[in-house]
Amino acid sequence: MGEEIIDYRQNKRRASKMLSTSAEEKVPLPRTTSAGGDYLALIDQRMLERECLAHALNVYRLGMKVMTFADLTALQEAQGGAGMPRAILFNVGNGRLEDNWLETEIRELVAATRPTPVVVVSDNQNLSDVLNTIALGVQGYIPSSVGIGVCVQAIGLAMVGGTFVPASSVMHMRALLDVNSTVATNSRLTERQWAVAKAIQRGMANKDIALELDLSESTVKVHIRNIMKKLGASNRTEVACKIGGVADGGRPT
Repeated sequence: MGEEIIDYRQNKRRASKMLSTSAEEKVPLPRTTSAGGDYLALIDQRMLERECLAHALNVYRLGMKVMTFADLTALQEAQGGAGMPRAILFNVGNGRLEDNWLETEIRELVAATRPTPVVVVSDNQNLSDVLNTIALGVQGYIPSSVGIGVCVQAIGLAMVGGTFVPASSVMHMRALLDVNSTVATNSRLTERQWAVAKAIQRGMANKDIALELDLSESTVKVHIRNIMKKLGASNRTEVACKIGGVADGGRPT
C-alpha cells in the first residue's frame, strides 16, 4: 500500500512537470504500477496516418513501444499476447460526433478497455464536440494542429488520471462564461438605467449625464441608486466594472 502511495505522488509530480515544460522538450511518460503491456495502442482506420503518427511518437522516445491497430477488434485480438496497453490514442481524423458511428465507436472503446485511459486525436476543434467527446469518458482531446510534444503531454496526463482539453477550448469556454455573466447582469437594467450606467462608465458627472439624457440631476441620482441596488455595487467604480464586459452602445435584452 505504501509503495502505491509513493508511486502515485511521483506520477503526479511528473505530470505537473510535463505541463510546465515546453512542447519541444522531450519528457518521458510517467510509469504506472498497473498490470498490462508496456505499450501505447494507437487506433486509426487509415493506415498511412496511423503509421506516420506512430513513427513520430517513436522518434520522440516515449519510453514504451507504440503498437498500431485499425480498430477495437484488432486491439482485442492482440491483447492475448500483448496485454492491456498503458494508454490508447484514438485518431478520429475529421470525424464528427454527429456521425453516429463515431460516437458509438468511442463509447465501445471506452467501455471495453476501462480503466485504460483513452485519448482522442481529432482534426475538429469545435467546442461542443470537444465537450461532448470528453463526456463520453475519454481522458483527453487533442486537436491535430498541435505538436507531437503536446500530444505526449496529454497522454502522460491521462495516464496519471487527469483530463486534457485544448487551451483554445478552455479560453472559448471562459469567454462564453464571461459574456453570459455580463449579459445576465445588465439585462436587469431598464433601457434608461443602462444609458446612465454607460455614462458612469465613461466617467461623466451627474450634471453631464442629466444634460446628455435630458433628465434632472435628481432623477439621475435616483437611477444611480437603483442601478447600484440591482448590480450589488457600492459606488460608481463598481458599477463601471460590473458592466465593463459589454460593448459601448449595447442595450439589455
